[in-house]
Amino acid sequence: MEWTAEVSVDEALARRLIGGQFPGLRLRSLRAFAEGWDNSVWLVNGSLLFRFPRRAIAIPGVQREMEVLPDLAPLLPLPVPRPELLGKPTGGYPWPFFGAPLIAGREASDVDLDGPARAALARPLALFLRRLHSPEVAGAITGAHELPADPMGRADMAQRVPRARSALEEVERLRLWAAPASIWALLDAAEPLPAPEPECVVHGDLHFRHLLIGDDGGLTGVVDWGDLCFGCRSIDLQLLWSFLPPEARPCFLDAYGPVAGDDLLRARVLAFFLSAMLAAYGHEAGMSNVEREAVGSLERAESD
Repeated sequence: MEWTAEVSVDEALARRLIGGQFPGLRLRSLRAFAEGWDNSVWLVNGSLLFRFPRRAIAIPGVQREMEVLPDLAPLLPLPVPRPELLGKPTGGYPWPFFGAPLIAGREASDVDLDGPARAALARPLALFLRRLHSPEVAGAITGAHELPADPMGRADMAQRVPRARSALEEVERLRLWAAPASIWALLDAAEPLPAPEPECVVHGDLHFRHLLIGDDGGLTGVVDWGDLCFGCRSIDLQLLWSFLPPEARPCFLDAYGPVAGDDLLRARVLAFFLSAMLAAYGHEAGMSNVEREAVGSLERAESD
């Protein structure tokens, strides 16, 4: 499986790495906080999150987070991680890692969001992405850092449509969700689209696990920036289809601004791909909340 760890970071290893490289940090408490495809996250003293890569493919992204996020964070209207404690490879662990202050909130899949609660997030989410995708942020970040141009080919439909088909076939094989004929036709229509030119700074992997929701139901932060790159806005706009109910999409677009039809189609293809991948991951990893939210994402993306 593509999310299988190459290096597992258990409590003993996390304690050894943190204590060995940051002797001034007194480890009063340490607990597993989260785990994704590429990283394990440990919470220190209830206030610091340490992010450890699990797979070699994640290393360029972790290094990019360490270098770019301190400059990007002050430019955005919502909190994002600010790496402060930068760990180096050691004899017992081959990769860099970092610690950043905890951002309040829970992953969106761990919150029971109904339609009105999701609709209330449309405007703040749109304003966040409008700022992230702005020429001002692009100028500030690309002037100081060399970002790769859509290295995963997420906006390239010649690459992404076949992968979306495979992911949808897998969720059907697992009996989680079956795409109707209209979705296969949509993928066929998207595949010939030309690969777009990179135009703005994008998160690159902006799905529900990377949105933090507070106790009041509001957005409190955006995390996991390992796929941060220069790309087409459609890469991040997949949330328009997968996360928001149809009735909230006009509100999002009113706040975000005009989006070309081809970019909306690219975003929708990516919504099906990411949601299907997350549904299979949640199912096979025994993460019922992730599976539930991902299947709901597929259902929302199906609705015009």
